[in-house]
Amino acid sequence: MDAKTLKKAGLKVTAPRLKVMEILEQAEDHHLSAETIYRRLLEADEEIGLATVYRVLTQFEQVGLVNRRHFEGTQAVFELERGGHHDHIVCVKCGHVEEFADPMIEQRQRDIAGQMGFDIKQRALTIYGDCSQESCPHDEQNK
Repeated sequence: MDAKTLKKAGLKVTAPRLKVMEILEQAEDHHLSAETIYRRLLEADEEIGLATVYRVLTQFEQVGLVNRRHFEGTQAVFELERGGHHDHIVCVKCGHVEEFADPMIEQRQRDIAGQMGFDIKQRALTIYGDCSQESCPHDEQNK
């Protein structure tokens, strides 16, 4: 995404918006908290305040550029809207989030909704568990 994406979404192109977008695009972990984005901006010597990060993320959410996720036991995280449905699995120990898509699960959800007389408008499946790795690389206590 770039300046054109911001303009197309109806947002003015500003340095903070471009920098936040860049952090989201470059993240290996697609689910970042506002605080994590803020820390990465500081590490890059960007002088953008935490309040600005929250404001930019809220604006991005309002125009459909990002999705805000609220997983149990974790702070809100943001992910770029990349199109296509996916579900999440969250480690209850470290909060790490993984995405997955499974055609069988998708079909089963449609089947259940149809059997119960529903047309699906929105859905979210989140599985909570413990990382099976003995020394979780995402657990801050192991670093």
